[in-house]
Amino acid sequence: MTLTSQDVTAVLGPVDETLIADIVATGATPTDLSEAWAWVNSDEALIGEGRHLPAGKVAALVELLSADDEEWEE
Repeated sequence: MTLTSQDVTAVLGPVDETLIADIVATGATPTDLSEAWAWVNSDEALIGEGRHLPAGKVAALVELLSADDEEWEE
């Protein structure tokens, strides 16, 4: 099942509609988005658990979510 805008806001909360569209366009699933969100917010803990670095759609989502965080920092 691919993501809907409701799925995105359920995981991320209120976000920019452009970001929602970019996330939905990846063709990822809600599980992929949840995993990417976990990586963005606690990558050290996931690495400590011995999990492999994200790949595929999860990696694309991590990149999108990280880019959004970097814009806030600037």
